[in-house]
Amino acid sequence: MTATLNRMKSLIGLAALGLALAGPAKAEEIVVSNYGVSANGMPYAIALEKGFFKAEGANVTGILTSAGGGTTLRNMLAGNAPYAEVNPNAVIAAVQQGADIKIIADTVSTVAEFVWAVKPDSPIKSVKDLKGKKFGYTNPRSTSQALATLVLQSGGLKTEDVELVKTGGFGEGVAALDIGLVDITPIPEPLWSKYKDKYRAIAKASEMLPPIANVLGVAAGAGAAGKDEFIKAVLRARRKAVAFMASNPDESGDIIAKVYSIEPEIARAAVKNLIGSKTDGIEYWGAGQIHMGGLQKAVDVQKMVGAITGDVDLSKMIDTRYLPDDLKALK
Repeated sequence: MTATLNRMKSLIGLAALGLALAGPAKAEEIVVSNYGVSANGMPYAIALEKGFFKAEGANVTGILTSAGGGTTLRNMLAGNAPYAEVNPNAVIAAVQQGADIKIIADTVSTVAEFVWAVKPDSPIKSVKDLKGKKFGYTNPRSTSQALATLVLQSGGLKTEDVELVKTGGFGEGVAALDIGLVDITPIPEPLWSKYKDKYRAIAKASEMLPPIANVLGVAAGAGAAGKDEFIKAVLRARRKAVAFMASNPDESGDIIAKVYSIEPEIARAAVKNLIGSKTDGIEYWGAGQIHMGGLQKAVDVQKMVGAITGDVDLSKMIDTRYLPDDLKALK
């Protein structure tokens, strides 16, 4: 009897081991800057909800987030996450400091989510009218500060022609505009779809700024070791999500509304606005192919505000092996 029981336990143990070996791929988390807040992360919400990650072979069980690029990279490296989406200046700064990180995808290729707005009764009608005014931006060396410089240049002005006012965040910038602390502030999607009837846009990035690499997909060397197929699957799933958003903007908006805790009509409007946006023929949410012109422009813009210093050899930071074959060529 004892021998029989022991044999049965052994068989059960072997069966359990077999099930474990044949089970699903190891669960992984990925890291996405401002997920649940900014437009860049919206495709990941779709990929999770529609099961695109699992369909492509990536068992993504959660998405970690943070409010800044540097924090996002630290989260990736500390948590040994194989993939992250983060802004270019944080990636380049980290590489310059010795971090083992590679740029593997150009996920958001323009800054089309940005609008600069004033109160409806403001005397400011164009960028040229901003001389001597208070221009809001989020934080020093941020993308919003760098873009403020480009917006002013488009109207023949310099940063010295205005008073730049740090607001600390986009929502805080809207509040500052309301109470008169600033005369103009950036309002990106999905905030713009929420407030577009309350304020008046005098500048839209999609109409006045060139393609600028906005957010990048990156992989950590040590953290990505042995996880090539997972990372490839993440990029394929995200690409599928972007295509789904283009074909199903209303359903996508409803999914995003839940994740971002915003009204469905606001999420729908934001998706339609950004899906329909093209800057010199380049979409806002890219499939992943790397546009060198936009990436170099991002470096140039960030150098203007001191977020990036020194020589930057982008070619040494890029690794296209995770992209599908039709996206591997640099543009």
